[in-house]
Amino acid sequence: MDYTLRCTACGAGYSAAYKSQVCGKCSGILEVRYEGNPSARFDGGFWSLGRLLPKSKYASYELGNTELVGARRRGLWLKLELQNPTRSFKDRGSVVEIAKAKEYGYREVACASTGNMAYSVAYYAKLSGIKAKIFISSNANRDKIRDIRETHDAGITRVDGDFTEAQGRAFNYARRKRAFLAGDYCYRQEGQRTIFYEIMAQLPGVTHIIVPVGNATLLSGMLKASMEMEASGVIKRAPRMIGVEAEKCAPMFKAFSSRKPIKYEKPRTLADAIAVGYPTFGETALQMLRAQKGSMVKVTEKEMAAEQNRFLNEHGIIAELAGVASIAAYRKLRLPRSAKAVAVVTGGNV
Repeated sequence: MDYTLRCTACGAGYSAAYKSQVCGKCSGILEVRYEGNPSARFDGGFWSLGRLLPKSKYASYELGNTELVGARRRGLWLKLELQNPTRSFKDRGSVVEIAKAKEYGYREVACASTGNMAYSVAYYAKLSGIKAKIFISSNANRDKIRDIRETHDAGITRVDGDFTEAQGRAFNYARRKRAFLAGDYCYRQEGQRTIFYEIMAQLPGVTHIIVPVGNATLLSGMLKASMEMEASGVIKRAPRMIGVEAEKCAPMFKAFSSRKPIKYEKPRTLADAIAVGYPTFGETALQMLRAQKGSMVKVTEKEMAAEQNRFLNEHGIIAELAGVASIAAYRKLRLPRSAKAVAVVTGGNV
């Protein structure tokens, strides 16, 4: 779809020809604004790159359309995002970012990640003939780092710090080397919001959607999709969105509960995919979450580990701790018996 960009910090506007995901005036985060409502073209089928995403030339990769399966718990369904090519929901955003990088003529992308996003960006960059430079925290999963370097030919810089530090390094590298800055920015948000569209097509009448939260790009994207569908009248009542953080890294949960701004929190969780001390889209997501009467939940390391084992025994699939945080949260929620809840299982890269 045709679109423009607007800075969420200073309000500056840009055309679709603008070749960055951050504001050139204040370095703020940009958001995509469509010329028309994408969901008005939604026909009840699954997502289509041409209809729901920023206009570009997209390769026909086999991703998305992941299964929604019933769990062994009454009223719960699981959205299996680990069925994507690199085994996580990150692929949905990576194909958009890499398509835009190629459209703009970049030969290299720079990205900060806790693991899954780097794996995904490097995968699609290689398919498109673009170099990838990855900045990853020193405590990231070693197996993920090995695969990113050896399988996808990406350059890796280990950062002595967490994701927030890595993000700053990627930002500076992109400016210095004139690389496309990929990661948790506006084009990724647009790709990841398609999960909401799929769920609404797969389970009409869903009442709750539970989403693991790291940088809150997925949560904010799904909330945006929810607003799009409500505004166009495609759905009469949006499901309640519930964000989930690890107890040992829960800056958004604390801000939501106290109704105060997000404060940086040093990640101490083993759920590396959601180990983000200051979520990029955190304040945006909280504002949208409150407006739509959603909520935040936190889960313990023990609860995630138990759910990881249970998920393997019940489904024969390995999921990472962050991936099953949504299912662990469901056990803590006291939803009505009539509820139809979907837990998004975000990834399986252990």
